[in-house]
Amino acid sequence: MNNPSGTLPDGSAGPHAIVDDVDAPVLSDHDRHHLERSLRLRDGDPFTVTDGRGAWRPCLLRAAGIESAGTRVDVAPPHPRLTVAFALVKGSKPELAIQKLTELGIDRIIVFESERSVARLAEERSARVVARFERIMREALMQSRGVWLPTLEIGGDFTSVAGLDGALRADRGGRRLAPGDNTVLIGPEGGWSDAERSLLPRAVSLAPTVLRAETAAIAAGVLLAAHRSRVPL
Repeated sequence: MNNPSGTLPDGSAGPHAIVDDVDAPVLSDHDRHHLERSLRLRDGDPFTVTDGRGAWRPCLLRAAGIESAGTRVDVAPPHPRLTVAFALVKGSKPELAIQKLTELGIDRIIVFESERSVARLAEERSARVVARFERIMREALMQSRGVWLPTLEIGGDFTSVAGLDGALRADRGGRRLAPGDNTVLIGPEGGWSDAERSLLPRAVSLAPTVLRAETAAIAAGVLLAAHRSRVPL
């Protein structure tokens, strides 16, 4: 089934949850609590489940578990595959970017350290940070009714992301993002170093103004997703 956005193809709206296996769906305690307490679902109410790997099906919430209410649907991976890599920034800004990039259907999210990154990912904190980012992605996928979880990569430096196929560096003065562009790199608040500009001279401009790092990441996601969906810009 061709679905460039990676979302439910039937246009339905309503609660959506992630399970390990759509053929034998089991809700986590956290997700069941969310459906019952926050969304007020009751016994017999409909919702949908996905495994985050392209499969989904309609279900009914039951006191004893989940009842299937329709056949399994397998959605093909979105094409082309879209990547946004952004330099690690301080505070909750990475969480906002990851949340919105997931909602937009970006397939691969990379968080790296650039020369001018102020924030650094200490090795002893990395497991907790990754777990938090993954939870944010899951919640964003459920909210946006997507069926494909992005892949998340944490770590590495600018050299590693600059070597990605078709990588483009977001910077003022660059050309406009165009159909066929699939990978955009976002720098830190302090901007790119001269060495990084030299290593990857290919640049695209995302706006006529100077954007914060998290805003630039979201803007790149919007433009990439719009081009993939062939939305006129």
